[in-house]
Amino acid sequence: MLSLERIPDQVGYLVLNDDGAVVASGGELENDEHMANIITGLVTITDKIDTVAFPPEESFKKISVNFESYSYVVCLSNKKIHVVKRRIMQEDTNENQEAS
Repeated sequence: MLSLERIPDQVGYLVLNDDGAVVASGGELENDEHMANIITGLVTITDKIDTVAFPPEESFKKISVNFESYSYVVCLSNKKIHVVKRRIMQEDTNENQEAS
């Protein structure tokens, strides 16, 4: 299994099976069944997206959900759902605002 703990700026992770059960977890997402249910629901609705705009043979590779100070990155691999919560560095945001 990949070592999700080694991802830079990672503050938590989940690995779910195809039923949405937590297989592995750590950090802020350790044993977070509520987040597992939300992520499983998000992955499930991707199957119901408009098939004209998004052909069924082209499934998603990665889903990112971004907030001001953190983001969730969701990937499918080996029939498992991998979720990483990453901290967004505020320095980059401040530098961009000052440059404007």
